[in-house]
Amino acid sequence: MIPSPARILIFLLPTPSLIPPPPVRRPHRAWAGTARCAPEAVAGGGFVVIEDDLSELLQILPRDLRDNLQNEPRRDQLLEVILDLGRRPEARFLGNSGGQYLRDNEISQLELEEAQRAVGEFGGDNRAGIEGTLHRISAIRSRKGMVVGLTCRVGRAVNGHVDMVRDLLNYKESILFLGRPGVGKTTVMREIARVLADEFQKRVIVDTSNEIGGDGDIPHAAIGGARRMQVPEPSMQHRVMIEAVENHMPEVVIVDEIGTEAEAQACRSIAERGVMLIGTAHGERLANIIKNPVLSDLKFHMVSEMPNLSLFSHK
Repeated sequence: MIPSPARILIFLLPTPSLIPPPPVRRPHRAWAGTARCAPEAVAGGGFVVIEDDLSELLQILPRDLRDNLQNEPRRDQLLEVILDLGRRPEARFLGNSGGQYLRDNEISQLELEEAQRAVGEFGGDNRAGIEGTLHRISAIRSRKGMVVGLTCRVGRAVNGHVDMVRDLLNYKESILFLGRPGVGKTTVMREIARVLADEFQKRVIVDTSNEIGGDGDIPHAAIGGARRMQVPEPSMQHRVMIEAVENHMPEVVIVDEIGTEAEAQACRSIAERGVMLIGTAHGERLANIIKNPVLSDLKFHMVSEMPNLSLFSHK
């Protein structure tokens, strides 16, 4: 008997709006041990609640850049800081296509080395993190393997961001979020993991290279009670996905950045075993999935465009 194709709900996430509505920011507090996010009743008030450890990310930067960004009026919209050897440091903000130079002097090799010492070890995907936070540090290397550039991406936990798709979580159908880099796919994944584990009481496994669950052995409180299986190497992600289903009996598997044929096959296998799969992929339109030879044969049940979704959306 030929198995029926996996059905996947696909959501298109557009680029965040140029003028995001003001978020509600809670004061920074340490995430440690088994701490959990406090319950939030944000849906009725129409706001999202944003928590970040921005000060932890700023600590790895040179002192003058740190002071500059601490006094930046758009600090809440900071997306990433670019440190490239021999070039001026640059900050990029949500909603802006360009960047803002932070000083006139170029980044030195010493400054790059000091930033590297302040973060965790880089993996095979040239990504590292800051333990206990959601921030991501990505390295650019020379042909000799020396780090010549760092992209310091701000990681945020957003409560209330999942309200627009909360009802769909009851359908038990697999869901694929599609969007360009930086539109908030991973942010949605974190909140969905927390809601499914803490509010829907589902057994959730988050398969991640530490971007969803944060750096370190203890998962970030932003994913709630969801369990986390870490991926030691990007090429092993499909194996960890299957291992999660076979060894830990989850009701939901959440995986970020599905992009290889092996990962697509693992997605089909998971969905056909009756396990709900929630994932993300890069692209701007449904046509990008249809024309993608790796992802095109992932069958879907329905398609819904969500034009109002952005990192700071309150609708």
